[in-house]
Amino acid sequence: MNERHDIRADLEPGAPEDIVRLAEHLLDARPLPSPGFRGALRRRLEARSHRVQPPALIRARIARFATAGTLLLLIGTVSAAGAGPLG
Repeated sequence: MNERHDIRADLEPGAPEDIVRLAEHLLDARPLPSPGFRGALRRRLEARSHRVQPPALIRARIARFATAGTLLLLIGTVSAAGAGPLG
């Protein structure tokens, strides 16, 4: 799970050696979740991904997100014009 790779590829070119050693230390010291926790999390996520939601619920969720997005765009437009709650 904690596969070793060259940390230098993730850092900027010419990074100081102290930074490289610190990054390697942080990678080595990072704790891993227990196998029991990982197994329970996997089972919970797999069960959740197989659940099918009714189309009415999906449509209601889409409508809520569209309404919220439209409202935020309207508030942003009014605020950019110099009025409204953020103007």
